[in-house]
Amino acid sequence: MALLALGINHKTAPVEVRERVAFAPELLSDAMLAARDFACLKEIAILSTCNRTELYCSAGIEGSRALLEWLGEYHNLDSNELQKCSYAFWDEEAARHMMRVASGLDSLVLGEPQILGQLKSAYSLSQEHGHVGAELGRLFQQTFSIAKQVRTDTAIGENPVSVAYAAVSLAQHIFANLNNSKALLIGAGETIELVARHLSQAGVKNITVANRTLSRALSLAEEFEGQAILLGDIPDALAEADIVISSTASQLPILGKGAVEAALKRRKHRPIFMVDIAVPRDIETQVSELDDVYLYTVDDLKEVIEENQRSRENAARQAEEIVESGAHEFMSQLRSLEAVDLLTAFRGQAEAVRDQELEKALKQLASGKPADEVLQMLARGLTNKLLHHPTIQMRKASAEGRTDLLDLVQELHQIGDPFKNEK
Repeated sequence: MALLALGINHKTAPVEVRERVAFAPELLSDAMLAARDFACLKEIAILSTCNRTELYCSAGIEGSRALLEWLGEYHNLDSNELQKCSYAFWDEEAARHMMRVASGLDSLVLGEPQILGQLKSAYSLSQEHGHVGAELGRLFQQTFSIAKQVRTDTAIGENPVSVAYAAVSLAQHIFANLNNSKALLIGAGETIELVARHLSQAGVKNITVANRTLSRALSLAEEFEGQAILLGDIPDALAEADIVISSTASQLPILGKGAVEAALKRRKHRPIFMVDIAVPRDIETQVSELDDVYLYTVDDLKEVIEENQRSRENAARQAEEIVESGAHEFMSQLRSLEAVDLLTAFRGQAEAVRDQELEKALKQLASGKPADEVLQMLARGLTNKLLHHPTIQMRKASAEGRTDLLDLVQELHQIGDPFKNEK
């Protein structure tokens, strides 16, 4: 078994593809079990966000092919099409990739902090359902440690530029003054909370939060002296909204073209600025066809984000060095653990031979044989049995011209320099 990180992200696939391979949170536990059984995986964890879907596994050599086939079947997609926009990393490259993801180095927003929390949630869910073992567990722990070091030792997290920040920045480019603007926020998760905070700081005083659960909407709205409504009340609130920003975990669109069209008539065609941060998308793509609507998706925020993250490039280089060192250290530790298992087995084999020969010697002493004769037989027996298999393999290696194996034996046993042990 080897470590595998397989997935697609904002660099390899547009939002139209990413939303089709996104996993609903409530289905993740069943999906992990199905993937594990289908691809004969030892361990698995799934990370699904608006910018990436990734599977981290302990898998055999055919693991990536089997996982792509499963992913295609699960989401009703052609696995060959998926392969064109996917990536697969093994062992040290997989460790390096996960650490880059956790540190925000592979994010749409360089250094954004939310991804680490999302990765920790993916680990906790997998652990809760028994899908994380020793190998993947060690990788996650090392990854979290490296991400923490990146945050502590570099400036990559200073003045964070999040997707939420980029959405509000875009609104500021479109509206000369946000003080009199009314905002409708759909969802009540961490991203929408950040949006509300940035809008408030930008001068927006009228904020309405719509959510499936009213209590959560109330909790967030009260923090910004706003109003809370249920998703079913959105059509009425839409007619009053100048800014609409949506980020939910819904698998189906929440806002359709008809509802927006009706709101525009009531607004007498005053424009609405909309940002759909969700994947899968919350707002039907046909809404963009309407006049007086400026609809942006998460992919449209790239230009705004790039302008604000150039100052982080030096910090990013420092972070890359920390990640590189962390990935190398992790693989060294993993190889050391493999050596421990081998050494334990090797010692156990030698001890079994010793006990067997010692038992013979004790019986011979009990039968009255001279002690010096028994000791000589014990020494010969130990030597012959311990060297029997290595001798056969060395002769075979020599006949096959495998000098690398002979050199290794020479190195292990320090053979060839008669004065070596005297120095």
